[in-house]
Amino acid sequence: MTQTFARFLLKMMGWQATAPKVPEKRCIRVGVPHTSIYDFVVGYIYYRSVGGRMKTMIKKEAFFWPLGPILKAMGGIPVDRGHAEGLVRSLIHEMENEEGDLHLVICPEGTRRATKRWKTGYHTIAREAGIPVYMGHFDYEKKEVGRGELFELTDDARGDTNRLQALYEAHGYAAMYPERYTTK
Repeated sequence: MTQTFARFLLKMMGWQATAPKVPEKRCIRVGVPHTSIYDFVVGYIYYRSVGGRMKTMIKKEAFFWPLGPILKAMGGIPVDRGHAEGLVRSLIHEMENEEGDLHLVICPEGTRRATKRWKTGYHTIAREAGIPVYMGHFDYEKKEVGRGELFELTDDARGDTNRLQALYEAHGYAAMYPERYTTK
């Protein structure tokens, strides 16, 4: 998909991009709120509209024929949720050794259902690979999508994740399915 076509498509869908792509070659962009597979579609079109490419983790069960090859072409990475530790190590290795741009979108909620305790894998990958984290967002009420602001990490993964949740709560982004989204 070309950048011009993606801009057109995003506009036709009623969405607007709130920020250009991140300047770093490698980063993690947290994607919140995540309550629908449509978030992936909007995020993909957003990234293409600002001239970037993204990769994102998707449960392996979604990679069936004919959807699997399409998801992979759009940057989907199949995830076996039962073996997350191996995946985190693999992503850290990929981040450290990738020659081109690698912007990994991670939804710390870990599911499209409401959850109170967000996962810290994004933090582990970012700290070990030495890459920044951006607070990407979807706002279904305003129809805005963007990379968000830079989120500074400390050595405390759980503390940073709690702080991240509080920041998202303060922003008040509207999810596609509000009953599936909680920051508390």
